Amino acid sequence: MELSMLNVRQFGARGDDKADDTAAIQKAIDAAAEIKGSVFFPDGTYLCSTLTMHDFTGLVAHPTFSYYIPAGAVLKLADPKASCLIDMTLSRGSTLNGLCLIGENLGAGIHGLWFKGDKPRDREDGTRIERCMISRFSGDGVHVGFIWCFTIRNSIVGGNKGHGLWLRGCDGFVIDNWLSGNGGAGIFCPAGNSTASNTITANRIEWNAGGGIRLQPGYFCNITGNYFDRSGGPAIALLEQSGAPNLCFTITGNLMYRSGRPEWTKDDLESCHVRLENGHGIVFSNNTMCVGTDDKEGQLSPRYGMVLRGLKNSIIKDNSMHIGALKQLVLDQGRHGEGVVIKDNVGSLLSPCFKSIWESDER
Repeated sequence: MELSMLNVRQFGARGDDKADDTAAIQKAIDAAAEIKGSVFFPDGTYLCSTLTMHDFTGLVAHPTFSYYIPAGAVLKLADPKASCLIDMTLSRGSTLNGLCLIGENLGAGIHGLWFKGDKPRDREDGTRIERCMISRFSGDGVHVGFIWCFTIRNSIVGGNKGHGLWLRGCDGFVIDNWLSGNGGAGIFCPAGNSTASNTITANRIEWNAGGGIRLQPGYFCNITGNYFDRSGGPAIALLEQSGAPNLCFTITGNLMYRSGRPEWTKDDLESCHVRLENGHGIVFSNNTMCVGTDDKEGQLSPRYGMVLRGLKNSIIKDNSMHIGALKQLVLDQGRHGEGVVIKDNVGSLLSPCFKSIWESDER
């Protein structure tokens, strides 16, 4: 094995799901930082508390987990008083690849990965999270106070009590992930000039109680080719906050199915596939939307296809809503500025005829 790849077992980590491996793993990470190297984790379950990453270091393992079941190298939280499992705040140029991070639902508000702080540093972070499972944390799966240049790809972030990804950052890629079954949104971007210049594509974002992607507001983002399923609220929501606009979004080629799950959606306007407020320079086109239930049972939703308000120089066009809503395909609340095109959004409401087809075994 190359000298730049250190084996965590050589530092005393046991990975037997019994011993506390925190000190041994941290010792290995500290040693890797001195040589700008990585720590390799052989298969096993490593009990630990918070681990602190450093610049230009990596944690690497074999990604053999399934959708629900962790496997390979599992870092399991064993401290209900920890703030997070891995603190990546001081980890510019770092990589996590192939690990399972499991929170065991310990404590309250404990995040899987945490990037603390709310201001960019003087240089790009360049952090990469790849082929990881991040699950069962009492907080967010990944909580990013602020990050500049990052990649999250080919990972499972699901079953966390908070959001899958709480994101305040820019110049990033969120690509080819499962963001599923979280208590909050799949991706949540808070108020306060928080997210910009991000590409979100080819993700499966499903069964998140707080909605699919929820931004308030965001800037210069591309949301393309994602599959949204059974969101609690809109699959995509660009919301107005303190008068700041959602600026320059391209939202194309997404499929949104059975949004606004009634058990998770209390506000009437939240029962929709997409909600666009105070958007300037928005393109929303070539998306597909359809109603549905909980896997053939439960209540149909959503009530509305699209809820629109306060747009400017925006195009909402050429979307398909075949059996797209229960009450109204496009709820236009007005207050638009100049240059707004809303047309050629074709579709149908759920009719008794469609409902009969929907409830048959042949659909």
